[in-house]
Amino acid sequence: MSPTERTRTRSSLQSAFKAALVRELSQSPSKATKDALLRAAAHACRDLLAERWANTQKEDNQRGADAPVRRVHYLSMEFLMGRALGNALAALGLDKVLQEQLDAQGDGLRLSDLLEREPDAALGNGGLGRLAACFLDSFAELGLPSFGYGLRYQYGMFAQGIEGGKQVESPDDWMKQGAPWEVIRPERRYPVRFGGRVVSDNSTGGNEGGRRWVGGEVISAQAYDFIVPAHHSERVSTLRQWKAEASRPIDFAAFCRGDYQEASRHMVSADALNWVLYPDDSSEAGRELRLKQEAFLVSASLQDLLARHLREFKTLGNLGQLNAIHLNDTHPALAPAELMRLLVDEHAMSWSSAWKITRQAISYTNHTLMPEALETWPVRMFETLLPRHLEIIYEINHHFLEEVKARFPGDHELLRRVSIIDEGSPHGGQERRVRMAALSIVASHRVNGVAKLHSDLCVQTIFADYARLYPERFHNVTNGVTPRRWLQQANPELSSLLDAEIGRGWRKNLAELSKLGKLAGDVELQSAFLAVKRANKEKLAALIRKQLGPVVNPDSLFDVQIKRIHEYKRQLLNILHVVARYQAILASPDKAPDGLDWVPRTVIIAGKAASAYHMAKLVIQLAHDVARVVNSDPRCNGKLKLVYLPNYGVSLAETIIPAADLSEQISTAGTEASGTGNMKFAMNGAITIGTWDGANIEMAEAMGVMNMFVFGLRAEAVQKMKQLGYDPRLYVEENRQLKRVMDALADGSFAGGDTERYRPIVENLLHRDGYMLMADFADYVAAQSRVDALFRQRSAWAERALRNVAGMGWFSSDRTIQEYVERVWASRTL
Repeated sequence: MSPTERTRTRSSLQSAFKAALVRELSQSPSKATKDALLRAAAHACRDLLAERWANTQKEDNQRGADAPVRRVHYLSMEFLMGRALGNALAALGLDKVLQEQLDAQGDGLRLSDLLEREPDAALGNGGLGRLAACFLDSFAELGLPSFGYGLRYQYGMFAQGIEGGKQVESPDDWMKQGAPWEVIRPERRYPVRFGGRVVSDNSTGGNEGGRRWVGGEVISAQAYDFIVPAHHSERVSTLRQWKAEASRPIDFAAFCRGDYQEASRHMVSADALNWVLYPDDSSEAGRELRLKQEAFLVSASLQDLLARHLREFKTLGNLGQLNAIHLNDTHPALAPAELMRLLVDEHAMSWSSAWKITRQAISYTNHTLMPEALETWPVRMFETLLPRHLEIIYEINHHFLEEVKARFPGDHELLRRVSIIDEGSPHGGQERRVRMAALSIVASHRVNGVAKLHSDLCVQTIFADYARLYPERFHNVTNGVTPRRWLQQANPELSSLLDAEIGRGWRKNLAELSKLGKLAGDVELQSAFLAVKRANKEKLAALIRKQLGPVVNPDSLFDVQIKRIHEYKRQLLNILHVVARYQAILASPDKAPDGLDWVPRTVIIAGKAASAYHMAKLVIQLAHDVARVVNSDPRCNGKLKLVYLPNYGVSLAETIIPAADLSEQISTAGTEASGTGNMKFAMNGAITIGTWDGANIEMAEAMGVMNMFVFGLRAEAVQKMKQLGYDPRLYVEENRQLKRVMDALADGSFAGGDTERYRPIVENLLHRDGYMLMADFADYVAAQSRVDALFRQRSAWAERALRNVAGMGWFSSDRTIQEYVERVWASRTL
């Protein structure tokens, strides 16, 4: 932005800010509350960004049919956006201007105080949603014609509370003060049908077989836009969120007779689609709601895409050549069936022409290696809710299986394995199901994993048959994160240090972080880096003190694991190490096993467990029980603390990550698709302790494996051990330290003598241990000893941490998106 433009924009913000207070909030600027000031600032920034949005759309709409890059439509059930004001101010370069406006209020209010009042947008949960949010940021930064599509969740997944050490869930009412960042688009409203029946109808002329979906329940999808700005241009990207609304008003007759519940039943049914992300699917009603959410997202988004394309080009014949539809995991996997329905049923296109367009447009990213995590839905549920989609899926599957039969005649087992329809058990007892990953693969022209190991394992294991059929479809695109959110905004002190040492070029091209590698041995730089780290640790320590009560030592090693709670992510292994360390301190309070003083350590865990995931919730309870015992034992004073920060989200992560010394990335090898938290930690100067899994591998290769604490079985060893027969009890019997830990869990040492509380954990580890904690425990403890040894050497620790930062240039989401453009979304890729 030129000085003239900056001056003009600054003046615009000042005027918009004052006008927003008076016009939007009906308050005098001199008496405005903090929440009013926050909303006014958001409205003022939004108005400026809306101008950029209009200019971006105008520019994109003028692209011709020979555009080198297709418009990207990124479908995802979640976008974990975090707070928006800080990002908007940074992109507009107006944070100082807003502070000037706050100073004018005369209350001594700091910008940081205002930013802290903004709630996180509860539109996502974990890495999947945060990745999608990073991609929106990169879409804008790279100037990519694009739309992100998601749902406008009113209560998020849930707000996590802790009562008696147990997770309790409540609605995350993040919009109770309004949603000042969103822009409603009243003219973007589409009907979405559920239920009903399919009838014969040859009137359209293009529908082969003449089928039309009628009756049932029709819900309106209303568009709300969330604008995401670039930081080095005036481009923006758009997150278009859909709100479900009843397509008709109340039943007036029922209302007049006093049956208010019946009068509004259909309105509540529509509203429920937007209440919660990932509703509990342990009930039939919960499963139906999830499927309806996915169908609602897909239908509204594709109707919007088609309407836009027709406005611009007046024909659908070139739809696939000019538009990319990308599926972020299997949640939007109904897209191929819905696109076929729209093209064939609504726009009278032949099946073959519609299928060609669908195959050109659709691409799919897989995010899991676990067969049980690949979505499937009962055929009977489709019959009830989505009967026309089921017919189309049957037809897609028929054509696909005929192709497979022609290529591999007589291979009935192959047909059974690759069929989009799982026919269930031949002996009954297992119902027929629609395999959503199979539908995604069959309909896509490109399919990718999100780290090299993950992509390799996809074609070797869960998708081996499809890779045999279509080897050219499968490729890898390793994830990345946006440095604008996760370094520049989360860690301004480190960013300023980087500016001073290597210049500001890294802010636009993260690859320039590599310049830091040659300086990592500089003692003055190491000292400055450690000073920045300590300041961040003091900030986190203050937050822990405020939220939880314990006083933690900023000079202790901050050992951090923050991610959703799941058995394969192995928070339990971390807790087992805390127990082992606690027992070792009690046995030898003055000296560690290596004969030196204990390295003070603060173990920090945060993350939510799915509401129906009993084992994960039990791990959370164990963490709190262990923390209660350890933190109250005076023999541990100054040597070990364990804290569990509740309600983990983006804003909390922005405080935790810059303060971390050690990053725990300890999933069982071969289970983590990629991970992005590992990248954020390393980018902020935390050293990783981790398995040879996901993107850990590529990070180690980028920075040098000697700069990471690697431990544990490799993926191939895990598979071999399971094939040969894995008995976790052997590891317990052969390792006295591990046996003491397991005995303490079993005898109620951390449960007030209750020997039943953690029996499920103990029994699982001793008799199943599907994620190999017992096998990896000894190597994990040994790696933690190496961590202690290096942390005692402050200069050596700082040098290694700086080399972690220097190695992160390749892990920008800008690079990730550029790879998608080159291999998937560019017109020449078809």
